[in-house]
Amino acid sequence: MANASHQAAGTFQVSVQPSGRSFSVDAGEAILPAAIRQGIGMPYGCKDGACGSCKCKMLDGTVVHGTHQTKALNAEEEAAGYILTCCAVPQTDVVIESRQVTDESGFPVRKMPSRVMSLEKRSHDVMVVRLQLPANDTMRYHAGQYVEFILRDGARRSYSMANAPHTMLPRDGVPPTPAIELHVRHMPGGKFTDHVFTAMKEKEILRVEGPYGHFYLREDSDKPIVFLASGTGFAPIKAVIEHMKFKDIRRPSVLYWGGRRPADLYLDDWVRERMVEMPHLTYVPVISNALPEDNWTGRTGFVHKAVMEDFPDLSGHQVYACGAPIVVDSARAEYSAQAKLPPDEFYADAFTTEADKHGA
Repeated sequence: MANASHQAAGTFQVSVQPSGRSFSVDAGEAILPAAIRQGIGMPYGCKDGACGSCKCKMLDGTVVHGTHQTKALNAEEEAAGYILTCCAVPQTDVVIESRQVTDESGFPVRKMPSRVMSLEKRSHDVMVVRLQLPANDTMRYHAGQYVEFILRDGARRSYSMANAPHTMLPRDGVPPTPAIELHVRHMPGGKFTDHVFTAMKEKEILRVEGPYGHFYLREDSDKPIVFLASGTGFAPIKAVIEHMKFKDIRRPSVLYWGGRRPADLYLDDWVRERMVEMPHLTYVPVISNALPEDNWTGRTGFVHKAVMEDFPDLSGHQVYACGAPIVVDSARAEYSAQAKLPPDEFYADAFTTEADKHGA
């Protein structure tokens, strides 16, 4: 694989089919950051060459790839013309095929300070963190998008916002405290999550940047919805469900939430409360490694398989999936190949850890 340090000089045009959109890319710049900078919404997840969410077909042109994981783009795919836009640096004008190109210019990416409002431990390894944002500088975002923490050494950590944007709007004439909710899973040895679970205090100041991501409800469709979550992949889906309730969107929806043990479904009570308020919402919790002392009598096995057991034909549905890469990737492949789901009706964010990004 060529090294991305050998760049061609100049500015190049990237054309996106079938939408016909085009935008410029500076010398040495990868396609995805150029698109984000210019308000062009393209599919992506980790932005680090680890998850494969930004993979698309290059129809014409030449790129040089920066560092990426082979699980995101292998040699055979690269030889067939596929690229990862997050780390593909054009050497010529480029034409790519991407079916999820939208205009997100209404929600610019911004940096801002935040203050820790509260820390709530919902399970042995999940902390719900609420951050207060500047009152005069409210972030605008789609329910389901994510923010990045900017750490003191410049490193970044990404977390989906678990509350819908309407929660920042005035209610009964009283302005709320603008805040975002994040669900942080403890990864032992992880620099940031160790801090969250052992040292973070209320009123601590953190820098965040966002919004990022293409995971949000497509409201121009009336298709029934399957939500697929594993672990803290529930966070952005929670925001989407809140948004649906607020907008009175009554599309039939089924949430499949998977965990190893029942305690991993750390907001099970919240989901059941929403079911009472939203008759069109159904909930199917799925546990993969229940122990006898759990007294679990519900569904077992792999959560993405449970969907296909209930919906062998997904041709008329939309699927919104979020969680571990192995769950999201398996669902993407199997739903299209075995359950007739149109590939462009699968919307996903795969949660990649720092170990994932560095191939550890």
